[in-house]
Amino acid sequence: MRIATRRASFAALLTTTALIASPAIAQSAADEVDPNEIVVTAQKRAESLQNVPISIQAIGTAKLEQLNISNFSGYAQQLPSVTFQGTGTPGVNVIYMRGVASGGDGNHSGSLPSVGVYLDEQPVTTIGGNLDVHVYDIARIESLSGPQGTLYGASSQAGTIRIITNKPDTSGFYGGADAEVNTVAHGDVGGKFEFFANAPLSENAALRVVGFYKRDAGFIDNVPGTRAFLPQPGGIVINNAAFVKEDYNPTETYGGRAALGIELDDNWTVTPAVMYQNTKSKGMYAFDPSVGDLEVQHFFPEYRDDKFVQAALTIEGKIGSWDLTYAGAYLDRKTFSSSDYTDYAEAYDALYADYGGNAGYFYFSDSLGNTINPSQNVIGSDHFKKVSQELRIASPSENRLRLVAGLFWQRQSNEIYQDYKVANLDPALSVNGSPGTLWLTKQDRVDRDYAAFGELSYDLTDKLTATAGVRAFKYDNTLIGFFGFGRNPADNYSATPYNPAGSSRTGVAGCFTTTGSRLRPLAGTPGVTLFPAAVDGSPCTNLGVWNGSGVDPVQAEGDGFTWRGNLTYKPNSDLMVYATASKGFRPGGINRRADVPAYDPDFLYNYELGWKATLAPGLRLNGAVYQQNWKKFQFSFLGANSFTEIHNGPDARIRGVDVDLAYNRGPLSLQVAAAYTDAKMTKNLCERDDPTYTCTGPDNAISSPAGTRLPITPKFKISGTARYTAELGGTTKAYGQVNAAHQGSAPSEVRAGPAATIGELPAFSTVNLAFGVDWEKLNIELFASNVFDERGQISRFLQCGQCGQRPYVVPIQPRTIGLRVGYDF
Repeated sequence: MRIATRRASFAALLTTTALIASPAIAQSAADEVDPNEIVVTAQKRAESLQNVPISIQAIGTAKLEQLNISNFSGYAQQLPSVTFQGTGTPGVNVIYMRGVASGGDGNHSGSLPSVGVYLDEQPVTTIGGNLDVHVYDIARIESLSGPQGTLYGASSQAGTIRIITNKPDTSGFYGGADAEVNTVAHGDVGGKFEFFANAPLSENAALRVVGFYKRDAGFIDNVPGTRAFLPQPGGIVINNAAFVKEDYNPTETYGGRAALGIELDDNWTVTPAVMYQNTKSKGMYAFDPSVGDLEVQHFFPEYRDDKFVQAALTIEGKIGSWDLTYAGAYLDRKTFSSSDYTDYAEAYDALYADYGGNAGYFYFSDSLGNTINPSQNVIGSDHFKKVSQELRIASPSENRLRLVAGLFWQRQSNEIYQDYKVANLDPALSVNGSPGTLWLTKQDRVDRDYAAFGELSYDLTDKLTATAGVRAFKYDNTLIGFFGFGRNPADNYSATPYNPAGSSRTGVAGCFTTTGSRLRPLAGTPGVTLFPAAVDGSPCTNLGVWNGSGVDPVQAEGDGFTWRGNLTYKPNSDLMVYATASKGFRPGGINRRADVPAYDPDFLYNYELGWKATLAPGLRLNGAVYQQNWKKFQFSFLGANSFTEIHNGPDARIRGVDVDLAYNRGPLSLQVAAAYTDAKMTKNLCERDDPTYTCTGPDNAISSPAGTRLPITPKFKISGTARYTAELGGTTKAYGQVNAAHQGSAPSEVRAGPAATIGELPAFSTVNLAFGVDWEKLNIELFASNVFDERGQISRFLQCGQCGQRPYVVPIQPRTIGLRVGYDF
């Protein structure tokens, strides 16, 4: 798609997303918009970026195309205040902003995210991994740093990312198509095809459709290997011959988006929209350095299917001179995965070597009593649903006193399924009703949010404005179901071994019986019967609360207020300075283990001084200096039996600077964005909960001392782009572009011991190049990303709590060279 053509309509398309009533009106006003001006809706109003008194970075249509950004990792690299961690597989990353990161997040039964993600007006934040929306025909991506809890709610504790799509336009029929082919160093061939079309249906209605297909080439090799279990010699030896494959981690993404814009009259518009996306990933996006560069040795099928559909409805209109907006959406996301868990068996075989390893310490046997391969294959799925509704009203933006206020309601649920399979496992030792299952998690989670919010701004003078905002919230989160091992049903559940781990406590042993008692103290009692399972597909319920006649979900609920205060001084049209104090929060929640207490909400207090300056025509310099105090931060880790636990840690202090410099004049455009983040704990992190943070008492010690850096976020991150366009005569132009990024090192974990085992995330730099020719309707571009084939590490992790023998590294994509062709029609 030709960038020049898209840029010509860029300003008009921006205004259509900015709560303006008519697509036709927006188009006619486009000629009056400065092409260097970026219009955003971060404060629920259409405003120039230079007039918004918060730290915000916006990547517009043209910049997204120029940088060839099509997914989350692409735009995250250009946002210095944004970091993330995960396994590298698309859709499983956890997003952090401004150093508000404790690591270990992403479990489907864990903490809610601290960064909110929106698709247009609707939240699409999900637990366990971000919704990796394909980026094409997008008006802009807005990154709002710092607590946004007043206007955006609980999951915007540290910031918000907004993906704003281009809207239907009644001005005429037009569209574009783009194709790409690329080759990845050490890997395979990839490519993509994308198109969009905008079609007026009448003077008052238009339809906009988008379609896309993308294949990301694999570059991780699953190489031949064996695992030998004790005793040696004579123990079980396995090999991965059936799964050896080069470039075994390709990903295919396909889907589409459609939006219908209907102008009911001069004041009211209705925009229904729907998006479908299916991402199919194979293999693993991380490598094992002990095996080799970009190599692993895995022994089971590995894949992940991630598909979602989102239906949204936005109604915009006026009541008198006030703007009224309704935004509602339904999101349905299903994932299904298979992953190798052989590392777990390998680690425990070594851990219990003095007892003969897995074969001597545990009870991995078939129905005839023969010792079997203890390796596990994890089959998992999540079925995530989210319904959200917001109704808000805004007074005229030209008034001296301005108000934005509204109501918000959201219900999100997740049907959680994790099945740890061991081939040929004795049914009597398996999870009851699931032969061959060592461990089962089958749970239903529901998170409900209710809020009323408002922000009031008043122009004290023509240069000084005060803003105060508040959000009253209530959350109500529940979790119910089953997790754990089975229990041998012989002799009224008293026969031994109870299960392969010999565990008498975890799993079916903790389930409710028909009397309301847990099974464990009643095992061996004649006629003891388990109460029917609350969640279909599980043997019984051990995560719940007995109500006298049945089992209710475990519940975490609370309410409170977040707030924001701002003072803005604008001495002239080219300079604005502001001071902000704000509070963000994240709800508390439930730990699945009965011996681990629930965790409390955590709160973030932000104090910020910022400026936005236009230094010369086409040259702007924006920045902010801030301090954030994070109170009793939530953190997750793999505890006993590699079971995720969520706790409240000590307080942390985060200081930093965000800077964004941009120049766009004539043939040359430059942009540099940088962030410095100093995030440290102010009190000791204890191995066991200790309200005094002295870490004294039985079995307690300092896990990380006060002053330890928070993980994941580098102290320094910077990205910059330089682009030069040369006129070749007529409408033909040639251009060259250099994009570079650097980020410093960072710890991988909040606890000192595991951080040392997993290893530090080292600093790295990347360079991307692009050269192209732009005709009236046709564009051809040759590009190279990660030119020097840097093996940048964006995450490190272990497969289990005891799997320190194999830390995995998630790399950036190796050097990629490709050709892009775009055509406008």
